[in-house]
Amino acid sequence: MTFEELKALDHQYTMQTYGRFDVALDHGQGSTLYGLEGEEYIDFASGIGVASLGYGHPAWLEAVETQAHKLAHASNLFYTEPYARLAEKLCTRSGMAAAFFANGGGEANEGIIKLARKYSFDKYGKGRANIITLHNSFHGRTITTLQATGQDVFHNYFFPFTEGFRYAEANDLASVQAQAGEDTCAVFLELIQGEGGVLPLDKKFVQDLAAYCAENDYLLLVDEVQTGIGRTGSLFCFQQYGIQPDAVTFAKGIAGGLPMAGVLCNEKCRNVLGPGTHATTFGGNPIAAAAACAVLDTIDGDFLAAVNEKGEYLRSAITALDAPCVETVRGMGLMVGIVLKDGVDRSALVKQIYDSNVLVLTAGPKTIRLLPPLVITQAEMDRGLAVLKTVLCGA
Repeated sequence: MTFEELKALDHQYTMQTYGRFDVALDHGQGSTLYGLEGEEYIDFASGIGVASLGYGHPAWLEAVETQAHKLAHASNLFYTEPYARLAEKLCTRSGMAAAFFANGGGEANEGIIKLARKYSFDKYGKGRANIITLHNSFHGRTITTLQATGQDVFHNYFFPFTEGFRYAEANDLASVQAQAGEDTCAVFLELIQGEGGVLPLDKKFVQDLAAYCAENDYLLLVDEVQTGIGRTGSLFCFQQYGIQPDAVTFAKGIAGGLPMAGVLCNEKCRNVLGPGTHATTFGGNPIAAAAACAVLDTIDGDFLAAVNEKGEYLRSAITALDAPCVETVRGMGLMVGIVLKDGVDRSALVKQIYDSNVLVLTAGPKTIRLLPPLVITQAEMDRGLAVLKTVLCGA
């Protein structure tokens, strides 16, 4: 099939909910992707942070193939080994007590919202259900998680939205306190606002907020859909902030390309969602769970140290370009934001980058976002950096 034939098929038979780039992908190896006609693309996007081990990783392939030959699906009415082993690995390495498995980030965030509201209902009764999120946040595309998202642009079309959310300013504890009260059950935040523009929160603010939540028995909920599973140089980003949340969500890179997500909670929340209160048909799917176990077994201490080294290399190399269109470079680990100066035509720059066979993402109003596979090599980074140099310095 040619690219034009594929594009025509897509436009004829799929809802056009995505502004796709004129790129058709066929296969990949490492952190390099290949088009229908063999075109090579350096991948600085990893399927929006999903392909954590890149493409064709032997441990991932073996885990998926082995499990596919055994059992593809069973539902959560029965016990299977892969999800139980995965839960053990996640809890042991995160310091959390229990896991719930879902399929995507929005579903995981729905689950953590339900967890917080039921925790409060069980302990305090009705009337204590409001959740505070931060301006510029992003928590998903469901009706509820859209309302949890602290950006007005998302609060349109799909009325009525779910009630029970208020918004505070990031890095401003007084703003959170002004929104909190007797009707509050939780504070929900991203430690790095990814879709908002790759904006890391201030460490002292996060630690002070954690103490404030503990004093008032507000659950501290952390959305690590994008920052989790090694992306920022630790298994979870909260481990670099010196806090232990009451619950945390994860998704994207956990299964290295297969749909999986979930919620981890601490001891006081482990029994909140009992039988009949929450469920999902595909969550904890044996193949996805086996893949996730392979991902976690690969992302060990040495691997995470390498992620930090690669991230520092990318940020330093881009900063050293001294490109006239770049305002600053920020991020943690292999989550990198190239912030453009006001007035720069980001769309034009991104098109040039794509036309030069490098895949990148955008975030916020003026940020180019890089989320390469965690296994990206020095040679692949340098090929991508050469393109960024040409495009950014020529802007």
